[in-house]
Parts: sequence; structure tokens; C-alpha cells
Amino acid sequence: MSPLPPALRDALKDALGAEPRNATPLSGGMINNAARVVIDGGPVFVKWSERAEPGHFTAESDGLCRLQATHTLRVPETIAVGESDAVRFLALEYIEPQPAPHPSKRARRLGEQLAALHMSAQVAFGLEIDNWIGALPQPNAPHARWSDFYRDCRLLPMVDIARAKRLLPPAREALLMRLIEALDNLLVDLPSRPALLHGDLWAGNLLEAGDEPVVVDPAVYCGDREMEIAYMELFGGFSQETFDAYRAIYPLDAGYGRRRALHQLYPLLSHLNHFGEQYGPAVERACREYV
Repeated sequence: MSPLPPALRDALKDALGAEPRNATPLSGGMINNAARVVIDGGPVFVKWSERAEPGHFTAESDGLCRLQATHTLRVPETIAVGESDAVRFLALEYIEPQPAPHPSKRARRLGEQLAALHMSAQVAFGLEIDNWIGALPQPNAPHARWSDFYRDCRLLPMVDIARAKRLLPPAREALLMRLIEALDNLLVDLPSRPALLHGDLWAGNLLEAGDEPVVVDPAVYCGDREMEIAYMELFGGFSQETFDAYRAIYPLDAGYGRRRALHQLYPLLSHLNHFGEQYGPAVERACREYV
């Protein structure tokens, strides 16, 4: 039986100009449904959600297109986006999963491509549009200074969400606010070089597609590149060869080790707000490294 709701089948038929003939359920992450859908001409990957906010899939498609335009990391081609009140979906190029014949080659290639992405010149921290990190809004108002952007568009919005979800006991909130007040001093020695970031680069968003790395589900913005590396190191799943290949092309700035936990605080707060108290102690440990 097809997993596609009737409204989605009709929308896909209109958008793709072909009748969806078969659909196989796939993992779609924590907020979306997903399926491999067969149409004339081959399969496509389709993700949809009854809970998606208006513009969510348009913003994801925008992020994929921005990454693709750098000619660095490979991402799936966008085929169609649907944003009607009846159904919201994103149809992408279907990439057949396959293990890497040469895992070391694939790991090094990812590091090299990521370095090339981060070296592309950007004018400010932020983005022209807001988007989402998982199911949470991600404001991207452009800022000239990284510390200002990180405070105003990353940490404070997550603190507001956590407060509304009752995930900030007084001691935890006090720790966070002390850190935020000290942010300018904590980042004073970090050069301001905006880089285009994938924004949600954990191991689950790296596809097994042979020796060619493919990334999906971006939360794109222009930020300090330490955010990307710190996030990749936070939950693991990436080979040391990837980081070595990255550093060989684009060495990290002095003091990265001192700032790592600071730049891991945003994904930790995001996970706290998505999944609850299990991430509360990790948020506090990160704060205590600095306050």
C-alpha cells in the first residue's frame, strides 16, 4: 500500500507531470515523513509533514541551492516544492545508498570539500532569510560581528524557547545569561570571517553514497566556521581523516580548542528544546567551562 496521502499524490502529479506509481517508506528524520516515489523517468525522494510551518520546505530548498552553487559539497537536486495549505512537501533527486568502496578517500574528500565551502567569501554573518534548525525557527538577521550574531540570533532565541518549555531551572538560566553577558570577551580573539555553513552537519545528514560525500537537511547560514567543526565533533560519527584533510587546506584559528564548547552550546540548546531534559546537564557543563 502506498504511504502517500491523497493530497500529496495529487500535488506530486501536478508538480512532476507524472503519476506516482509506487512509494516505499523511508526514514525522514524527527519531523518529516519520507518515501522513495517511483514516477516515469525513475525514482525521486519525497519528504512531507502535516506539521511543517509555511515556508519550511522552501527554506530547505533554498539552503540546498546555496550549497550547490558553491560547487563544493554535493547535495541532492531540488525537483519540486509544495507549500499549499493542503500539503507541504519537498521532492529531491533520489540518491541510491551504497557503502564507500574506499572509506578513507571518502573521509578525506569530505574534509577537502568542507574546507572549500568555508573558504567561499561572504559579506556578513546571517542570511537574507530566516529558516529552521530541525523543527525550531532559526533567525538569520545579518550582523557585522560574530559575537553579536551568535548572541542575538542563536543563543538568546534558544534561551527564550527553553524558558517557554520550562527547561531552564533558575541555576541553569543564570549560567546561560552569565555566559551570554561575557560573550564579547570570550570571542575577542576570533577573527571575523563569515563562512557559508551547512548548519546542521551531524553524521545522520551525511549520506552513504559511495566515495562521493552527499549532505542533506541543511540549516544554512553564514557563520563562523568553528560552529560547523564544533558541531561535527560534538556527537561524533566523522573520521579523524576528515578533520585532518580539512585542517591541511584551511587550518583552524588559534584558540579553537578553548572555544569548542562555546560553539557547541547552540546545538546543545537546540537538542534541549527538541528532546528535553536529557540535554540539560550537557548545556550546564558547556557553560561551566567559561563562567
